[in-house]
Amino acid sequence: MTTPYHPPRKRSVEIAGHKTSISLEPLFWELLKQAAAVENVPINALVARIDAERIKAPVPPGLASAVRLWLVGWLAARFA
Repeated sequence: MTTPYHPPRKRSVEIAGHKTSISLEPLFWELLKQAAAVENVPINALVARIDAERIKAPVPPGLASAVRLWLVGWLAARFA
């Protein structure tokens, strides 16, 4: 795993046929890759799922924040 103290890196993802970019720290990109593998879906599909969940929130966070929050919740559930 990468060291957690690196600035965010921007990468492109595709959600519902539209390209967008997300800036996440390398640690979160690595966790997203691992979560997608465990969930058996491509990263784009997992980000699209997170995006669909976040827009249902009363006050939706930005996509990058939603990904980080989802990953923390995902990790917490795995270690509960």
